[in-house]
Amino acid sequence: MQSKAKTVDKYLADLPVDRREALQAVRAVVLKNLSKGYEEGMQYGMIGYYVPHSVYPPGYHCDPKQPLPFAGLASQKDHMSIHLMCIYGDSEQEAWFREAWAKSGKKLDMGKSCVRFKKIEDVPLRVIGEAIKRVPAKKFIANYELIIKSSGKPARPTSRKKSSAAGTTAKSAGTSTKKRSAKTA
Repeated sequence: MQSKAKTVDKYLADLPVDRREALQAVRAVVLKNLSKGYEEGMQYGMIGYYVPHSVYPPGYHCDPKQPLPFAGLASQKDHMSIHLMCIYGDSEQEAWFREAWAKSGKKLDMGKSCVRFKKIEDVPLRVIGEAIKRVPAKKFIANYELIIKSSGKPARPTSRKKSSAAGTTAKSAGTSTKKRSAKTA
């Protein structure tokens, strides 16, 4: 269920109280552990954490107008979710994540990068925080480019000139950006 909210605050305000509180708790952990080089804003109808075009001009290979997605928080029809692109395609990160989650004693409901939960008590916040912290932007970009290169897809679209890509911001690409800061948590 994609939201039409243009800001994170509006997205959260539109949620029922229990879901708002749960996503705010996860958001606080993400923001506390997010390294330099990422921004928070709305992306794909959910709260997004991404590498902005100012840091990675090519953007996301599926839609170069979008900044490179790193993580996302969403309220869906039957559950809430955190999307962790930082563990997708990185078998070492994924193995660590699954093991850390298992040690928490909580049940993991996960797709390729999407962790689904019904209530905040189902989420080991320490594990989410550590997963975010373990992948600084430079490491994420390097792994992303490695995955793209091995798939045969161009990481840097040839149709975009570097000078025009550098001038494209997440805001002009239809997202609302907000730099990470402890004050927003």
